[in-house]
Amino acid sequence: MLEIRDLRKKYGNFQALDGLDMTIEKGELFGFVGPNGAGKTTTIKIITGLLHPDSGSIVIDGMDGLRDRKRLKQKMGYVPDFFGVYDNLKVSEYMEFFASCYGIEGLEARKRCGLLLEQMKLEDKADFFVDGLSRGMKQRLCLARALIHDPELIVLDEPASGLDPRTRLEFTGILKELREQGKTLLVSSHILSELSEMCTSIGIIEQGRMALSGSMEQILERVNSSNPLLITIFRGRETAMSILRSHPCVQTIAVKGEEIKVGFNGDKQDEALLLQHLIDAEVMVNGFMREKGSLETIFMQITDHMGEKAVLVHEDESCL
Repeated sequence: MLEIRDLRKKYGNFQALDGLDMTIEKGELFGFVGPNGAGKTTTIKIITGLLHPDSGSIVIDGMDGLRDRKRLKQKMGYVPDFFGVYDNLKVSEYMEFFASCYGIEGLEARKRCGLLLEQMKLEDKADFFVDGLSRGMKQRLCLARALIHDPELIVLDEPASGLDPRTRLEFTGILKELREQGKTLLVSSHILSELSEMCTSIGIIEQGRMALSGSMEQILERVNSSNPLLITIFRGRETAMSILRSHPCVQTIAVKGEEIKVGFNGDKQDEALLLQHLIDAEVMVNGFMREKGSLETIFMQITDHMGEKAVLVHEDESCL
């Protein structure tokens, strides 16, 4: 659906995008994340035609995203990070105005607007003035407006910003429904916990380049494999410590009570072999697992906002 290659954009001496590559398959709900200044908003503005890149290419559903803007407007809906000012319009007027921008008028427009307001749970707000709506209602209305021409690709820039937890949950539920209906969604957000729950794929941008991208399964697998092992010893702790200190995959060891926290750079087979080694040495192990990770963990690691290692050191630390 969307393929970006070697996208570059410079503002004066600042390189906002520095050879960005990104691919979003049809039907995906793609989470686009990165620290402030990483290039997310610039990318979104280029995708939606609000900004022209210095170089690079964008292909959207087989069409040139930089040259065929008029046709692409029919395929794309955009939800910006701000609503805009429509103080003197009622909700129904707002929807019908944007329908007319796409040549949808009369009965067809009213029917289409009514269905979208119902989908966004705003059918009882049709005669309310837009400026009287809550922040969450405005966001849902903005999404309804972006869907007025039935686009295949929907781009959302920080859609849950400023929403309370319940409203965010309702909004993400709507996005999941749209994906189930066959829509492709690109969502830029700082709320990583929610992205991990609703997205099929994630891309992390850093300094204008794609630092990491893949399916949620691939990303979370990488998260888990980078986290420390938690080992609980019932008996034979000294033997276990000796084995761990000599193991080539063990980077750090931290002890708290009966629990040993191990910085371990091996794969699943290495984990299994370590556990077998401990058992063969008659160490009684009653707990052996990777510490549960999160999207936030790998985001912090990749964007250099965390220390060199993911291991959180307990008291009585012993490092190799």
